[in-house]
Amino acid sequence: MKIIKITVATIAVILLFTGILLFKGELSKEEVDAKYTDETSQFFTMENGARIHFRDEGNRAGPAVVLVHGSNASLHTWEPWVKILGESYRIITMDLPAHGLTGAVPDKRYGSQAQLRTLDAVVRHVGIDKFTLGGNSMGGGVTWRYTLAHPEKVEAMLLIDSSGLPQFRQQLEAKANQLDQETKEAPVFFSLMRKPWFRTIAKYIDPYWMTKQGVNSAYNYSPVVTEELIQRYYELALRDGSRDATLSRFGTYNITEDPVDIARFSVPALIMWGREDSVISVDVAELFDDALEQSSLVIYDNVGHIPMEEIPDRSAEDVSQFLVDIYGAN
Repeated sequence: MKIIKITVATIAVILLFTGILLFKGELSKEEVDAKYTDETSQFFTMENGARIHFRDEGNRAGPAVVLVHGSNASLHTWEPWVKILGESYRIITMDLPAHGLTGAVPDKRYGSQAQLRTLDAVVRHVGIDKFTLGGNSMGGGVTWRYTLAHPEKVEAMLLIDSSGLPQFRQQLEAKANQLDQETKEAPVFFSLMRKPWFRTIAKYIDPYWMTKQGVNSAYNYSPVVTEELIQRYYELALRDGSRDATLSRFGTYNITEDPVDIARFSVPALIMWGREDSVISVDVAELFDDALEQSSLVIYDNVGHIPMEEIPDRSAEDVSQFLVDIYGAN
């Protein structure tokens, strides 16, 4: 453990000095938006003035599936699934505040409640009142929180390498103390952004090398990680206003949530996880499966944190089979 801490500290120092030397300013919204919108991109403005980027794709006559991206990602992460599942299902994706082409919002609120309000605004805007809700990583946390807040709307959950329930933290800590588990190379970004000293200088550091290390680690060094993919994360992070929004979001990170009443989850859930996830341990998948009464668990060997991009065909097929059980064949 001491060696790991020294390694992380060394990487942090290297990133700091490298970043200062290679400083790059923010990119204009117009430049980034022109590159990362397509013919399916839409925008609407919420009551709080937030301009939300979303897409409403696929089979408009099919059951609706709403998908929520993870921390520092964007709706683009769902594009492989949209191509596959869109033949049978209506797929709605969005960029949450501080992310993608939504970016900074006027009220500067980026916590879990703001995420839930954004998700609810999107589904009301597109006019759906019942749907399957899925999320990856932080988006998985949005998924189970929204399901608790709006059980009348969510017909099923997809938890893809999801943030865990609050009570899982204590269970994971106890297990870590009992076992000498192998520690995977995690994205340096997340550990650094939780440190106040780093957040004070993060705006002045070129995030390219941290982005590259983080993407490779999260995707388990998958061959799908190309320079184009790294640039997507990098350029969206540099979109004007997004760095300040990200710093604000991490500055209000909450690890003291009250335990959730498991009995309140009354819908089927498909739990999907990469065994080599370096961001959220596969142990969390097993805790979800034990906790949720109506759950199915799929664990993918040699896959990291982003199965919908790392193994799109296989993971989409598992979702398709799950949805057939929910809605019947289309």
